[in-house]
Amino acid sequence: METETTFKVKVRRIGSSLGVLIPKKMIGKKKIREGEEIEIALLKRRKDLIARAFGIAKGAGPFIRENSDRV
Repeated sequence: METETTFKVKVRRIGSSLGVLIPKKMIGKKKIREGEEIEIALLKRRKDLIARAFGIAKGAGPFIRENSDRV
């Protein structure tokens, strides 16, 4: 597989399916042509999973340092 390039796109309804449009900038950069077969990797980023991974508790306030003399 070639080096990966990531970009954000919105999923759109196309008939009874869902699809994405490849930005013109990427088409030119990767020299993609109509009818060419390409590989696409999907990565769905969910903000709630990211928040849980860093231990942010629902309703918790910001961190306040109790002792300024400690690092």
